[in-house]
Order: sequence, then C-alpha cells, then structure tokens
Amino acid sequence: MTASLRLFALACAAILTLSACKKAEQQAAPPPPEVGVVDAKPQTLPLQRELVGRLSPYRSADVRARVAGVLQKRVYEEGSTVKEGQVLFLIDPAPLQASLSSAEAALASARASYANARATANRARSLAPQNYVSKSDLDNAEATERSAAAAVQQAQAAVATARINLGYARVTAPIAGQAGKQQVTEGALVGQGDVTLLTTVDQIDPLYVNFSMTADELSALRAAQDKGAVALAGDGKTTVQVNLPDGTPYAQEGTLDFSSTTVDPATGTVSLRAQLPNPNHILLPGSFVSFKANLGERNNAFLLPQQAVQRDTQGGYVLVVGKDGKVVRKNVNLDNQQGGNWLISSGLAAGDQVIVSGVQKVKEGAPATAKPWQPDAAKPAAAPAAPAPAKKD
Repeated sequence: MTASLRLFALACAAILTLSACKKAEQQAAPPPPEVGVVDAKPQTLPLQRELVGRLSPYRSADVRARVAGVLQKRVYEEGSTVKEGQVLFLIDPAPLQASLSSAEAALASARASYANARATANRARSLAPQNYVSKSDLDNAEATERSAAAAVQQAQAAVATARINLGYARVTAPIAGQAGKQQVTEGALVGQGDVTLLTTVDQIDPLYVNFSMTADELSALRAAQDKGAVALAGDGKTTVQVNLPDGTPYAQEGTLDFSSTTVDPATGTVSLRAQLPNPNHILLPGSFVSFKANLGERNNAFLLPQQAVQRDTQGGYVLVVGKDGKVVRKNVNLDNQQGGNWLISSGLAAGDQVIVSGVQKVKEGAPATAKPWQPDAAKPAAAPAAPAPAKKD
C-alpha cells in the first residue's frame, strides 16, 4: 500500500471518530429541566400590615380628695365596675358642716343689716323732697344700703362654697368604669395642702390600640392612593383585627380614629390609634397585642407563593420562563405577606410563568420546561409505616 493511500485511510478514520464523538455528545446532552410554574394574575387584594400595638383605656380618671379631712370609709369594692357619680369614699363631714353653718349664720346677719340699711335709706328718700334730711345724709344712707346688699351677696357665695365643700366629703366616680385599688387607708388625713389620690377609674370599653408606622411607609401608601394603586376601605375607614395571646382572632374589629400630623424625630415614626370594642372586658389596658391593619385594597397586585420569591443585594426577584422557553429574572416590589404568600405590587406582567419549584435547577438564560405547579407536590411524602415486629415462636 502506498503512502498516499495510508494517509487517506487515516484521514477517513479520524473523520469517522469525530463524527461518532459528536453524536455521542448530542445523545448525552440532558433535556431542559422541568420546573413548576404559576401564571401571574393581577388581582384586587386587601392591603394589610402586621403590626404591634399597646392597649390603653378609652378614658382614665384619677379620683382625688378635693377637701381636707379624715377619710372615714371606702364604699366601693376594689376592681368592681362603678357608675358615674357613684359614691366611692366618705370623708369626715363634721368640720365641713360646721363651716356651712357658720356661713349660713353670716348670711343671716348680712341680710338683717341690709334690711336695716334699706329701711333707713327708704326713710331718707321719703323725707328728702320736704328737705327734712340733707343731701349728704341721703347719700350716706343709700351708700350704706348698697354696701349691705353687697355683703349679702358675699355671704351667699360663702354659703355656696361651704355647701360645695360639704358635698366633696362624698367622693364620687367622675366617669363610669373599673375602679382600681384604694391608695389611702381609712383614718388618714387627705387633701391637706394637696389633692390626695384615692383611686383610679378606667373605662375599658372601648379600648384604644396605640401603634406607629414609619413615615416613609405612610408616605408611600398615600402616594399609592393618589395614583389609584391603592383604594381606601369600603367606608373610607381603616380597620384592625387584633389577635389574642393564643393566636386566635379577637371577635371585635377596631377602627382607626387618630393619626398624628407630625413625625417623631427620635424614631422616624408616626403615631396612630384605633378604637376597639371590649364589651366583655377580655382585653386589658397596658398589654401589647399583635394585629392586622386593613388599610384598603391594592389594585393590579399579584399573589405568589413564598418559595417563588428570591432575594439578593438588589432586592426581591423571581425567575420567569419566557415565551422562548428560557429563564428570565424579574425584579419585583414586595409589599407584605398574606397567608404564606407574597403580595407583589409591581415588576410582573399578566401571564408571566413564575417558577415556584425547581428554582435550584435553572439559571438565567438557560432553557426550562414549564409545568403547572402542584402545591401538594411540594409537601414531603409521608414516611412509610414501620414494619411490624416479627412474632416469636
């Protein structure tokens, strides 16, 4: 065999070998990975916030001694419900009764003096036309009459003051509510130089829920309302749904009734307050509660399972299978979580096939096979039952 024939044979063998390798590579290349996807559908969703607040009484009033005296008796039962005007404490009324009697005696004396002065002035006025009394005597008589009338008015005011002070000996509840613990025991001198605190009455139906939101978040919500992306609640009021300590929802729904117009410079937050019915006194003031604030409705929003949303230094994003079958990244704005799902306010388009399962199998720009995502498939399979122990002979 000549050299040229040998070279030709070697070239043919090399070509055949390369062709076989390429076919093997093509046969060994794996198919695009299958991923579970959900179709992005714009919805109108409730706009909610998970917040924490503190309960406070609707009204709270200090019950204080308004006159000086010795505390005689506590009339109410500590911790009980009292009505407005109900007597809570009794202060020794004897000194106050004596002051009232003295003021009434002074009033009687002033009235007697006024009667004498009026009679003298009338006599002088009747004799003046006949010039039986001088002009000076007439003026003096009328001046004495006026002074006596003023003294009567002053004595009447003193009697009214003494009667009011005597009424303060019966310390009453300024509002209806729950009466607190007694702060001063019987026999103590109260109201001497200061209005002594005796107890406190709190109205706890309804209650206030005090909470705060960041100024940036509140501004974003208002801006979204102006653009039409967010609609207020049906009646224009923000409602709150409080959770009990065991996690169950509270039966009554509250309503936002106050929003501060200033930002706290120390925390950068705005104070808000909601009014919450508490007819059965289940909730107690001073405790912290978690609640959902329903701020309205978010228009054209998307709800995606949590496992579909990824995060990096740029923020939240999802992977989408495009129309060409390749994976595309889309940055999204995350609003809040609702029932294990993320509420997406922007970044998606209707009909996007968002990858939920199999995210680890794909990368941007690579092809993927989209299959409808099955929530049950994401749950781990139940462990097989343990084999029954062998019976002993």
